[in-house]
Amino acid sequence: MPTYLDLPRPHAGQKAILRDRRRFNVLACGRRFGKTSVAQPLLLEPAIKRGLPTAYFSPTYKTLTDVWRDMVRVALPVTTSSNSSDHRLELINGSVIEMWSLDNPNAGRGRKYARAIIDEAAMVRHLKEAWTAAIRPTLADYEGDAYFLSTPKGLNYFYELYMRGIKPEGQPDPHPDWISWRRPTLDNPFIAATEVEAARLDLPERIFAQEYLAEFLENEGAVFRRVMEACTATPQAKAIPADYNAGTPAHQYVMGVDWGKLNDYTVITVIDTTTRELVYLERFNQIDYTLQRARLMAVWEKFARPPVYAESNSIGLPVIEELIKAEVYVVPFLTTNASKAQVIEGLALAFEQGSLQILPDPILTSELLSYEAERLPSGLLRYGAPEGKHDDTVMALAICWYGASIPSQVEYGPDLWS
Repeated sequence: MPTYLDLPRPHAGQKAILRDRRRFNVLACGRRFGKTSVAQPLLLEPAIKRGLPTAYFSPTYKTLTDVWRDMVRVALPVTTSSNSSDHRLELINGSVIEMWSLDNPNAGRGRKYARAIIDEAAMVRHLKEAWTAAIRPTLADYEGDAYFLSTPKGLNYFYELYMRGIKPEGQPDPHPDWISWRRPTLDNPFIAATEVEAARLDLPERIFAQEYLAEFLENEGAVFRRVMEACTATPQAKAIPADYNAGTPAHQYVMGVDWGKLNDYTVITVIDTTTRELVYLERFNQIDYTLQRARLMAVWEKFARPPVYAESNSIGLPVIEELIKAEVYVVPFLTTNASKAQVIEGLALAFEQGSLQILPDPILTSELLSYEAERLPSGLLRYGAPEGKHDDTVMALAICWYGASIPSQVEYGPDLWS
């Protein structure tokens, strides 16, 4: 009786890759295209049909774990032994499937494989070293093949490998054993077009182009665009009152605060939600929190006591509690990787759409222009300043814009607490 494995059926985009593949294959694809689901049948194919060993490589041990568990489940009917410590499966025909973390670029060195799959290749920190010194030699005995699967991440070594598979028109092919594909998310028929469109509307243009359209971008880490175009805001020393003779209502405001920690700075920002402008920015450090609280309350009074969105991490929470006792309307903002992504992406989108104007402050513009996004092996994006630099003004502005973007907040009048 034949043995059946519960493998996913390839969709049309995956079938084209399986049909046209060569010895060395590079797939640049959008999120949820289905690259990892392609890895399972590719690993099993030489192992089952030819009885030859294969290997799967992942950027980190953490990302390897989930794929390992799924492979154990899928291959169970043809498995004789499974070693979760070594991530090694022995099959009924004597072949072996091994899985490695490329936290160690020498992973797999000394083995021999008929096929190697490098998943999330753009995320591997030392991809060139791992490929040339460790993985490529493992393919020599069986003249094995390799697959590099990943969403792009700038013009790194994965991009260099991708370009090997792009065939020059009308010229000799310098890499006939290589082929490359670029497949956007929508090439997966099981992903709704409405979902991708919703992501396009929610995400900054560059992030959408990389993560969903699988485009290779220069300066991949840059988050904010059109920053200098937005430097047209007019500073205000205090709230603009209503001009009843002209029939003009009072301007509405929102404040954002990022508290300084150790050598960081405390930053206070104020956005005029009537004009959609950053109208006040104050940055300071090395003063005690009693004085910081007093400075914030002084600004709060000048701008007609608006809602204050303040970071609540670490020392933020006790300061917020003191502000609430003083009848300051504070909305705590807990900074996590997810909440940070939400406010940073919202701010980046505001710049791209021209929805917000900022003050031409050199520290602010410098922090915005150098701000980076790093895609983690888990697929999530981590935002932050480059090593050795600050992002205090960026976070204060992002939190403030988040508050200004909530429709209910623009309803608060200048006499809310009077």
